[in-house]
Amino acid sequence: GFASSQGFHILKGLLGIIVEGNIASGKTTCLEYFSRTSDIEVLTEPVSKWRNVRGHNPLALMYQDPERWGLTLQSYIQLTMLDRHTSTTEAAVRMMERSIFSAKYIFEENLFRSGKMPEVDFAVLSEWFHWITANMSIPVDLTVYLQTDPETCHRRLKQRCRETEEKGITLEYLQAIHELYEDWLVRRTSFSLPAPVLVIPADGDHQDMMLKYEENREQILAAAIF
Repeated sequence: GFASSQGFHILKGLLGIIVEGNIASGKTTCLEYFSRTSDIEVLTEPVSKWRNVRGHNPLALMYQDPERWGLTLQSYIQLTMLDRHTSTTEAAVRMMERSIFSAKYIFEENLFRSGKMPEVDFAVLSEWFHWITANMSIPVDLTVYLQTDPETCHRRLKQRCRETEEKGITLEYLQAIHELYEDWLVRRTSFSLPAPVLVIPADGDHQDMMLKYEENREQILAAAIF
């Protein structure tokens, strides 16, 4: 099975926080802050896995030809996020960058709505997602949403030039992702919430954000603990 009985035993008391937000909304900075100031487990998105599956790079392939490779990448993202959510840990609290939920509700949804994923691929991914969430325990107790203006994200992306895959990301794409996040976590008009949501405005610079995380630190950890 996916987890031994021992695995589920360790997970039983685990409290999960997911950090959600657009590309370049500051998720890494947030995770680094909590990793440094709290005794919790912090898990970043497993991007290196998405770039190398037995020598193949489904992430790059998806950016080149989403209609052909969207299902390939998203099914693997779903698997790796599930692995992240259900992996055993000695920590009492786990903070994760994004989740199996945003993989489905934001990125798959955007591929489908923008006409870049065939309906049959979307249907198969959806069946998998519904089976997983109906049959497996995904520990999420709090969603921290880093709410960022798409223009801010676009500017940050141009400044950081972190990965080759990011070079082609347009403002229009960031706006589409932003609207899906707002529908899900703020307007709450699209999909069910896995946990309560704490919205943190995240347009500020690095110093501003450090202060915001400091201000919200007790609330975030208390929300997870109680």
